[in-house]
Amino acid sequence: MLSYYKTEENRMVRLTECRPGCWINCVSPDDREVNGLISTFDIEPDFFRAAMDEEESSHIDHEGNNTLIVIDIPIVEKEGKSITYTTMPLGIILTEKNVITVSIKDNPVVDEFAQGLVRGVETNLKTRFVLQVMLRVAERFLQYLKQIEKISNYVEMELRRSMKNSELLQLLDIEKSLVYFSSSLKGNEITLEKIMRGRVIKLYDEDQDLLEDVLIEVKQAIEMSGIYLNILSGTMDAFASVISNNLNIIMKVLTSVILLLSIPAVISGIYGMNVSNLPLANFWFPVLLSVVCMGVVFVILKKKNML
Repeated sequence: MLSYYKTEENRMVRLTECRPGCWINCVSPDDREVNGLISTFDIEPDFFRAAMDEEESSHIDHEGNNTLIVIDIPIVEKEGKSITYTTMPLGIILTEKNVITVSIKDNPVVDEFAQGLVRGVETNLKTRFVLQVMLRVAERFLQYLKQIEKISNYVEMELRRSMKNSELLQLLDIEKSLVYFSSSLKGNEITLEKIMRGRVIKLYDEDQDLLEDVLIEVKQAIEMSGIYLNILSGTMDAFASVISNNLNIIMKVLTSVILLLSIPAVISGIYGMNVSNLPLANFWFPVLLSVVCMGVVFVILKKKNML
């Protein structure tokens, strides 16, 4: 699906057709739409293939008058009651007079620009528009990282109470999300540093501050994801040790109980044999002997902290 937007009188206006200086938003475009853009703007077909590849990492390509910037953006996927954070590529193609964004599905970052929720956007200022998109992506990473921290703290509190597998699996999903975020943010940082050199796209003086802001936000997100990942890894290791220790305690108690219960069985087995001349072979003596032996063993195990 293709959508055309242009800033008019400080407002984002949706157009019915493409105009110079407008922003073209492509969300899961079909072959006809892609071929139309390729022929209209003389774009390299590999640009669209790279932008629509789910496994594509962040990078920059330049061919003729067109430049492709691929960045990773964070998304949230909900499956029932579980929430998973992951990333997807967003392709930004800079032509001579237009900016084209290409994504495989709807995402909140592009929707905010389309709905006019981002202030100070000028679609005809291509470099500034691209940097504003990248700044919004970095801010979205930070927002999701804060949500992950809250979810992690909640799951940890639940795990302290119940020690169920569901909470452990949730922590595992959170750890996986942090790994995705950390990898994607580092790729975006490398791309931003290439842009900062000014060799790929033309940078203006007023864009330098914005680019520095984007880099600061990305580096902050990288640091936060690294901290949360280390904390979560330590938490998982700690809970694994607690679970293992609890299992050892249970096995120790069960072994002690089995030892106590085996005493009457051994004594009754001896006195139940068809053997003559056993001392005090009356009914009450084996019972008394079993009770005394169990009491002695119980005291010994208690002192050894086995019960």
